[in-house]
Amino acid sequence: MEINGTLMNYYIHCPRQCYLHGQRLNLENNSEDVKVGKALHESKYMNDDNAEIAIDNIRLDKLTKEYLTETKKSDADVEASRWQLIFYLYVLKQKGIVRKGKLEFVQKNKEKKTVIIELDESLENELLLKMDEIKKLINSDKVPEVIEKKQCKKCAYYDYCYI
Repeated sequence: MEINGTLMNYYIHCPRQCYLHGQRLNLENNSEDVKVGKALHESKYMNDDNAEIAIDNIRLDKLTKEYLTETKKSDADVEASRWQLIFYLYVLKQKGIVRKGKLEFVQKNKEKKTVIIELDESLENELLLKMDEIKKLINSDKVPEVIEKKQCKKCAYYDYCYI
């Protein structure tokens, strides 16, 4: 399986989730949180020509002359979202498109939070290491252990891991 933004996000969030998704075990269609996130994207970018752009195996939320913007419904895992955006910036750079990254977190009853990211050589090198780690993980025969964190209760893979 080719690495995409979802796998990068999952790898940072939970290697087990990354592994299972990489094995094509997709349990997200049953997740209310995933459905809410999709609805958020649809309503936010409905009439925007610069939104929901598919390039190779990635889908970009919004691309302008200055920014690649990734919108998330929650800042529950900023680091995973950050690495997903770094991956997208890298893919664009490989195609000759250089942008800054903007993470927008739109949470109900909270102030909007924004994080700006610029891809530099250090981040790019770290990303390449993470991409190698993901490839090794997905090609492994060993399912990573359950991490048992508070965040697991909202995960689409919760039943698989705990029941």
